[in-house]
Amino acid sequence: MKKKILIPALAVLALLCCLAGGSLAWLTARTQTIENVFTVGNIDIALAETKTDFKMVPGCDIAKDPVVTVRAGSEKCYLFVEVTKSANFDAFLTYEPADGWTALPDHEGVYYRVVDAGSADQAFPVLAANKVSVKGTVTKDMLDKIADDTDPEPTLSFTAYAVQFANGQGSFTPADAWAQAKPAAP
Repeated sequence: MKKKILIPALAVLALLCCLAGGSLAWLTARTQTIENVFTVGNIDIALAETKTDFKMVPGCDIAKDPVVTVRAGSEKCYLFVEVTKSANFDAFLTYEPADGWTALPDHEGVYYRVVDAGSADQAFPVLAANKVSVKGTVTKDMLDKIADDTDPEPTLSFTAYAVQFANGQGSFTPADAWAQAKPAAP
């Protein structure tokens, strides 16, 4: 007798479960996939000048136009220019850095500026008024010694560097960035 009651009871229970399960609606949702693409950050710079051979005339200015360009798409960076003078440069010539360049303390001839990321090339002249000036104190005798190879010609050289402005821990100081751009010789 127990089987006669148990089997119909189980059948009724199964039927109730089916009815209950069938009447429950499952609410579901799904989002679109978002793909993250991690590209390489970059800083691209160029240094150019229209000419590099100049004649000295005492008391006159010489047009000189070195320009550092940070290319489009570059990350925010410290832009450095290192200006290297020959040993006799100061006896013959003078120059001033263009506006926007700051002298890096304790590093003679090194200037820097912060350049924001940009979608277009950004050009920065190195010299104020794009010139160097021949000192009025330069004599014919001084020039003759250069002409007859007794003394070397004065030179002025430029090298540009760029270093990212910050990393995951924050921004760098200009001195820290310079140390990355031009590490000290061992």
